[in-house]
Amino acid sequence: MKLKKGYVITGIIVVVVVILGGWLISTSNGFVRSQQQIKQDQGNLEVQLQRRADLTPQLVSTLQGSMKNEQKIFGEIAASRNQYANAKNLKDKNQAVQNMDKQTNVLLNAVQENYPTLASSNQVSELMTQIEGSENRVSQARRDYNQDVTAYNTKIAVFPGNVIANMKGLKPYDEFKADPSAQKAPKINLNTDK
Repeated sequence: MKLKKGYVITGIIVVVVVILGGWLISTSNGFVRSQQQIKQDQGNLEVQLQRRADLTPQLVSTLQGSMKNEQKIFGEIAASRNQYANAKNLKDKNQAVQNMDKQTNVLLNAVQENYPTLASSNQVSELMTQIEGSENRVSQARRDYNQDVTAYNTKIAVFPGNVIANMKGLKPYDEFKADPSAQKAPKINLNTDK
């Protein structure tokens, strides 16, 4: 009987050690998975920030070019109209009308051919949509990052995970915090007089 009792106690000790070892390995691997998720979130956030940094100036530049073209055509039509209004004789009025017709034809051809596109209002709308989309992607990437950092920091702070975290020297990650200057809305300059 003593022999059987010794096997039972040894068996119980082995089962406890296996369960404890499995828990330690599982918890340790959970920390590693959480750290990798945080690194992926950091990368995703950086991708979205880079996308915004690359896209916004390109969209603004494209819009400015279109607006400059429209301003040039409409400015030339207005100048021809002023020339007509200031004309003193029939010859000058005729010249002004011809200039106005020429500029109007340029405008009509541009609209018909869609080259160059005279649609800055559509491009402004597209710019706003793209900026909004970029900002939404950045916001979502920040939320994902902060959510995973919070989950990881909680895992390493609560018992019994904190025991393993301390043994492994794991430290909490910082959540993403907006720059204080982010409290002010960014300014987009569509001035075409540059």
